[in-house]
Amino acid sequence: MDFPQDFRCPISMELMEEPVTIATGVTYERKNIEKWLFTYMKTTCPATMQSIQNFDITPNHTLKRLILSWQNGCSPSSPPPSPPPSTPSSKHGELVSLLAAVESTPFKVSSMKKLKSIIEMGDETKQDFKKSGGVEVLVKIVVQILDENADFVAFTDCEEALGVLHHLELSQEDEFLIQNCFSRPEPMKALAIMVQRGSAEARFYTISMFQKLAMAKFDWNFVIQDQGMDFFKSMLELVSDGICTKASSTALQVLIEIFISSKKSRLKAIEAGAICVLIEILPDSNRSKCEKTMELIKLLCESAEGRLAFIEHGLGIGAVSKKLLHVSSCATKIGVKILWAICKYHPAERVLEEILAFGAVKKLVALLHIDGRSSTKDKVVMILKMHGSSWMRYPCFPTELGDYLGLVNDFA
Repeated sequence: MDFPQDFRCPISMELMEEPVTIATGVTYERKNIEKWLFTYMKTTCPATMQSIQNFDITPNHTLKRLILSWQNGCSPSSPPPSPPPSTPSSKHGELVSLLAAVESTPFKVSSMKKLKSIIEMGDETKQDFKKSGGVEVLVKIVVQILDENADFVAFTDCEEALGVLHHLELSQEDEFLIQNCFSRPEPMKALAIMVQRGSAEARFYTISMFQKLAMAKFDWNFVIQDQGMDFFKSMLELVSDGICTKASSTALQVLIEIFISSKKSRLKAIEAGAICVLIEILPDSNRSKCEKTMELIKLLCESAEGRLAFIEHGLGIGAVSKKLLHVSSCATKIGVKILWAICKYHPAERVLEEILAFGAVKKLVALLHIDGRSSTKDKVVMILKMHGSSWMRYPCFPTELGDYLGLVNDFA
């Protein structure tokens, strides 16, 4: 339904539901102007580009009453007739028309919403969208935010484009398409910006896109060289997000894939404070998040820099020790690997005392009673053989274990 121009938000060009007026006298939809001012931290009026000193927002009750009155007066007495069923050719024609409109019009949001509704009709439509160059069109919209003159409209368009990409459900079968569209600095820069500055929904769409790139064996090294620590700081913010748990879990998995494929990335992540963030989220994490978090800590502790950051954190050993035998066999296995790396390369007296004080030694001893042989049990034996003599000084260390391991207590 068409509606008066004055009822449109100057940002989204859609009918306003909660009109508010800012200091310049221009009225906007509340959620749009709040995102412009407080999420993107802009200090200008989107419509007039005047500088803003006063960021107060005032509800425009008069305009809202006019809009409600107009809506009530325009409500049809009977529902409109159902449209005729679409044929494959008409769907394709509509798809091509919408893609052309998205590329040419400055007001892209409504066209992309229609695109999203079309591709949700089924797999056949999604395939048609990909073959028609739809992904390439969306990537062009995403990179527009790199323009130094990019405004709120560009960011809104980018978020909407990411939403369409998310609903497109790109899979491993689309590996070539993903690589072709995103293996350039510009799209990756744009995605990194959205992780930092996008809405919660846009950040989730972006991290989902990163997950698809990771599955497509993407080369992350040029991203790390270009973005550096800022990229990992943004990723770690998502990891710490206690509200959007799905985004947080996906971010953890993406970091695992990145760390496995690129050792350079681990050093940048350590510089960005990854060890500290991971240790602090570990105590309250559920089983899945715990396993992913510990896997990341293990990967980072494969370097001297990671191990040093781990032992310098006052809660590192305690957080890992607490999870042994309390979460899952997978978490226990990873935890033993972390302690093995610490005990092998950083056996300072303070470190060994912390391992004992936080109950890790007691749990390592318990693991010896598990039937059968395993790599985890072998590592436990080696840890105890390396440092059992130091721990035997304390009454909590079982003396019979010393005989079993062939340890000598120099303090007996």
